[in-house]
Amino acid sequence: MLHGWDEGDGAVAVRALVDAFEEQAPDVPTEFTAIEGGGNENLNTVVDYRLYDDDPPSAFANWPGKNLQRYEGSLGSVDDVWAENDFAAVHVEEAVDLHRQNGSFRAVPIGSHRLNNLFYSVAVLEEAGVDPAGITSLDALFDAMDAVAAETDAAPMTHAMAAPWPTTQLWVAVFLGQEGHEPYVDFIEGRRPEAAVRASFETTARILETYVTYDAASLDLPASNQNVVDGDAAFIHQGNWTAGAFANATDFEYGDDWGANAFPGTENRYTLHFDSFLYPGDNPTPEYSRRWLAFVGSETAQVAFNQHKGSIPTRTDVDVSEFHPYLQAVAEDFENAEYRPPTLQHGLALAPEKVTALNRIVANTFMGPYDVDAATAGFLDVV
Repeated sequence: MLHGWDEGDGAVAVRALVDAFEEQAPDVPTEFTAIEGGGNENLNTVVDYRLYDDDPPSAFANWPGKNLQRYEGSLGSVDDVWAENDFAAVHVEEAVDLHRQNGSFRAVPIGSHRLNNLFYSVAVLEEAGVDPAGITSLDALFDAMDAVAAETDAAPMTHAMAAPWPTTQLWVAVFLGQEGHEPYVDFIEGRRPEAAVRASFETTARILETYVTYDAASLDLPASNQNVVDGDAAFIHQGNWTAGAFANATDFEYGDDWGANAFPGTENRYTLHFDSFLYPGDNPTPEYSRRWLAFVGSETAQVAFNQHKGSIPTRTDVDVSEFHPYLQAVAEDFENAEYRPPTLQHGLALAPEKVTALNRIVANTFMGPYDVDAATAGFLDVV
């Protein structure tokens, strides 16, 4: 089984998952391999080569939804796994819908991440005199970041720009918080809401030009997370895998040292992302692979993995009362969300070639200097 969790909270979570499987299935010979590199980019490349060379892995971690189009014709059906384990009855509705391709299930979810988060350093905000509960709009966020800049030595925001995907992801959060749910749906469905796309790029450019750390261009995500842990930055926007990184940091406690809000303006939304395991059709170990996927969708697996990963189970019958308090809050937000828009950057909303094209536009036009006109035209043309 191939996956991309080679460090941090992901490495801890997948180790717990593997340990739980090996305890439950000691007769299954296993080889679980991490492919280094953020955002699944290197993992995708390795899987593509393996599939092209007729040497597929038994299973691999990836994303469902439209991302499955990347593997059209290469994935087998696991309808029997879903039926035998009654997964459709116990997993959230979106998981049931998004793990199908051409009428058959091709994968099983292990957990759900929320993308519209704003994490913060309690100490930095206290020093700046900022109450995070009041940051419910983009204007309030700008006021808070101005206060941090004026009253502390910390940067207002840390942002990882060594790769383009965090900026694409930030743009989506700004879009949803500033423009709302319906314009976002219009965008991903190709209805060209030009004014909303442009306004979101203008706001994102303001954030990146004015408020992020001086070394943002060289930062990867772990280093960006560490800026908040070290008190060198007040805010970071990320998926709640950042909560997993914070929860696994030494002497960095939820509530006392760090906190999280919905990204300003998205309080009634849960921007939906799934981590899943996909089943290659020309499978070298079909019996073992099906046992693995049946395990992935089980309560045991979802507890083992998600409590470390900063994600929540996709099963509706898992008791999260022993989970980290932050994850309990995320599970409650999922239940109460008015909208659960699909993530763009991580493959649910758009086909993979379109996501790649959007990231290329960001890399070429929006990594400093920030060309709003070119980014707007490029995004509208792609989608």
